[in-house]
This record gives sequence, C-alpha cells and structure tokens, in this order.
Amino acid sequence: MQYNLKELPNGIRIVHQEVTHTRMVHCGFIVNIGSRDESTEEEGLAHFWEHMAFKGTKKRKAFHILNRLESLGGELNAYTTKEKICFYATTLKEHFSKAAELLCDITFNSTFPQKQIEKERQVILEEMSMYRDSPDDSIQDDFDALVFEGHALGRNILGREETVAKFQQQDFFDFIATRLDTTQLVFSVVGNISFSKVLAKVEGFLTSIPTKRSLYIRSPFQTYSPSNKLVEKEITQAHCAIGQPAYSLYDPRRFKLYLLNNILGGPSMNSRLNLALREKYGYVYSVESTYQAYSDTGFVGVFFGTEQNTVNRARKLVLKEMEKLRSKKLGTMQLHMAKEQAIGQMAMAEENYAALMLVFGKNLIDKGRIDSLDTIFGQIKSATAEELMDIANEVYHPNQLSFLQYLPA
Repeated sequence: MQYNLKELPNGIRIVHQEVTHTRMVHCGFIVNIGSRDESTEEEGLAHFWEHMAFKGTKKRKAFHILNRLESLGGELNAYTTKEKICFYATTLKEHFSKAAELLCDITFNSTFPQKQIEKERQVILEEMSMYRDSPDDSIQDDFDALVFEGHALGRNILGREETVAKFQQQDFFDFIATRLDTTQLVFSVVGNISFSKVLAKVEGFLTSIPTKRSLYIRSPFQTYSPSNKLVEKEITQAHCAIGQPAYSLYDPRRFKLYLLNNILGGPSMNSRLNLALREKYGYVYSVESTYQAYSDTGFVGVFFGTEQNTVNRARKLVLKEMEKLRSKKLGTMQLHMAKEQAIGQMAMAEENYAALMLVFGKNLIDKGRIDSLDTIFGQIKSATAEELMDIANEVYHPNQLSFLQYLPA
C-alpha cells in the first residue's frame, strides 16, 4: 500500500495516496478525541462539538460553511466515535484547496455561538429520541453500557439529556483546550491529486496552527463481569444482544478474530448465523455479528430481532453456532474458503476511497503506521484451525458472555 507522509513542526501529520482514475479527492481531519475522553459531566460534548463545527467560525457563519462545498457539488461531513472525531469532505479535484481550507477552519477556528448552541441542543435531543425509538440502535448502546459498566466506553456517544441540556460556549473551549493534541491529529488525503500539490495547497495554513500538547491520559478498561439483563419496552419485536470484551487494536490476534467473526456472522449471506437463523428457520430478517477494536480493549457482539415466541430458540441457535466454533476445528477447505472470503471483502473495501482516507488517518494515530493489505492478508492467511478454536474459546465462552434482551411490554 503506497502512501506519502509528512510530519509538520507542530506535530500534525499529512498522509496521502494518489488515485488517478477518479475526478474526486477525499480529505479530512482525524482527531484522537472521542466520547470516552469525556468526564461524567461532559457526556455528549464530543458529539456536540462535531455538530457545532458547522455552526460558525471566526470568519464564517453557518450558511457560508454549509454552502462552501455543496454549491460546488461537494460534500462536507463529520462523525464521532468512542475514540475519534472526524471532519471530512469529498470534492472535485479542482476544488481541493477550498475543501482543505474549510476543514481547517471548522476544526480549529469554531466559535461555538451561543444562539447556535441553543438550536443545536434541540437537534441533538431529537436525535436521542430517534435512537430511543429504534430498538435496533438503542440495544447496541444499552449493551455497551452493560458490557463496559462503570467505564467511559459504556457511555452513549450522544450523551445524556441532563448533560446536553447544560452545555455552554465555554464548555467547548475548555474541552478542546485540555484534550486537543496536534501530535494526535492527522490530515488525510486520497484522490486525484499529487502529494506535491497537496503540500503546496495545505502546508502553509496547517503549519500556522499552534502546537498543542495534552496531558490527558485515557483510563483503561480493566474490570468486566458477565451480566444478564431483560428489559420490557413498548416494542412489537423482541431484540437480543450477546457478547463480551475482546482484543484491542494492538493484539496480534486481532485479524484472526476478524476472520472468526466473519465466519460466525459477517456481512455475507453465507455466514453461519445467517444460514441458521434466517435461511433454515426464518427466525430473523437479519442477524449481525460484530468485532470492534479499541486502543485498550475490544468488543464482540451478536445482535438480532425476532418474534417474542422465537427469541429463546434464536438465542440457543446463536450459542450453538458459537459452541461449534469452540469445539470443532474448521476443515481445510472450510478454512481456505473463509480466508478467501475475508480477503476479498477487504480488497473491495479498499476501493471505497472515502473510507480508505479515514482508515489511513486512524491507523496513523493508533499504530503510527499504515499496514499494507498484503501484511493484513498475511495475518489472515497464517491463521490455523487450532488458533481459531483457541480464540473462539476465549471470546465465545458461555460463562463469559453477557446478554441483553428487549421484550415487548
């Protein structure tokens, strides 16, 4: 995987990959701050910052921010996760400098106008209500709270109503002042533009950003206790979540767990859970198995919705498929096909250049490097049936799993 990299005196890194067979350029700031970096009183502030970045800077009002790229056929967007905030844009290559300058402006020069805070507060409260009304979404948030109980990783990215209702302008300035570190920030570019042109367009205004260092240190997640919780809600379908903590970004078994998760319930229609729960019995419309790696821990989980009278049978089927992975080695051909499938999915994902741009930035922040696909493929290809069984016995052991069920009231 070829890429270019330059670190500026203030610590900001610029990473770039040129793609000549497109007219577009994707670029963005990846900031190593997320919802886990908030105090209890600050819950929801990182996500609120993401919203407020579009509401005014030292030289632009909200309309001018939103109109700057949209009027040129481009897109401006942002999102917040447990560990990252990303501000990014897609535009025609001839408008790259406009996109880069605008991203720099909203990332570093937001003024957080109080009137806009009041307006956006209502938008976020409505967003919270929307998620609460969607059991597919809310069960994932509630399951995080169950698995990571008492830790910031278990908090809802949107925050709590009581915290969101209190945030004022100074809260944003204080949060950024204590959390932002220019060595933990990457400007990533993927598209039809050379590295020399990228540097010519952005190096000047990125270098002018003052050096910032943060003394903040994340609190690691260390204590986990399996839980089993049942919640009655005003819903028509039962929903179930099963999972536990797993390997971090730095665990050498991470890609082998990715492979195992893909076999169990990945996005393909031939995953074991889809074949068992949907194709064989028709219990579910969809079933999802996920693996999420964080800087100090990770998470594996299975989520599905079904009729109330089949929820226990569906749950037993999930545990049965986990047990098969724990007790029966994959055959030579099964393992080969699973590897080929995972590798093919990763290769296809690389052609999503907007996603690739964000992956570049996140990998540089988390690991200080960008692993080539060949390196990742090598990790997957090296997985043995015995290793996958050992991993399955760690992450899918029934005594270590937590359960959350929503049942119709």
